[in-house]
Amino acid sequence: MRVLIFGGTGMLGKALMRVWTGDEVTGLGSAEADIRVPEQVEAQIQCVQPDWVVLSAAYTDVDGCELNPQLAKAVNTQGAVNVARAAAKAGAKLLFVSTDYVFDGQNTKPYEVDDPRNPINSYGQSKAEAEKKILQILPDACIVRTSWLFGAGGKCFPDTILKLAATRPQIEVVNDQRGSPTYTDDLAVALMQLCRGGATGIIHCTNAGDCTWYDFAREILAQAGATTKVLPTTTEKFVRPANRPLFSILSPESLGKYGIAMRSWQQTLPDYLRQRKSAI
Repeated sequence: MRVLIFGGTGMLGKALMRVWTGDEVTGLGSAEADIRVPEQVEAQIQCVQPDWVVLSAAYTDVDGCELNPQLAKAVNTQGAVNVARAAAKAGAKLLFVSTDYVFDGQNTKPYEVDDPRNPINSYGQSKAEAEKKILQILPDACIVRTSWLFGAGGKCFPDTILKLAATRPQIEVVNDQRGSPTYTDDLAVALMQLCRGGATGIIHCTNAGDCTWYDFAREILAQAGATTKVLPTTTEKFVRPANRPLFSILSPESLGKYGIAMRSWQQTLPDYLRQRKSAI
């Protein structure tokens, strides 16, 4: 099987390149193909002739998207459309990585794949629009929503917390947003399995369990052996440019249909911490 990954140099893309074995995998960064430029996308797909195209390239800075919604739309929406059209033209299957932020956070139970999209920030809007347009172009595309992604080789919440803990005796972290942390390497393995299983439609894929950012920070520091004190705060007090959903837990039912079960987010932290240490 030939696989072409757009976003191969990003945090998730690096994990995909690390864990994906047994197939012919090509990973491209924006230097090789800017997904905003249809001609570049089409040229790469025509060159590789992949069975599967995996689109993990995105503008994922949530606050940055809020401050520059035009860029968010250009990359996350139009870029995805460009990849979908080129994949369709080449007869390739497409897996698109999406987000829990397509939801408004008003649920009290985990979101199912057919719950209505209602994003509350520009990042979520750009991804929600991409989902709809991809399915118009490729009705059998696979859209994988994930959440709270972290991993080595990129900016992520655990890295930020560990850097803050190295310089401060205490830190404040919001305790009223709840979701499921997801480790890039675990997600990458699941994406590989979904492609091999010929997955179609919308699938929710996160590590098992859920927590608040405050809970997550405490667990990170505990497993890292840090003594920095973590204090809970609220979203209202911690003002950011973009609104965040207060509840964005994704139901694992759609993933289970493919026989894939994810380990708990707590179990992933030793692997992350080892990887981060070796990369420093």
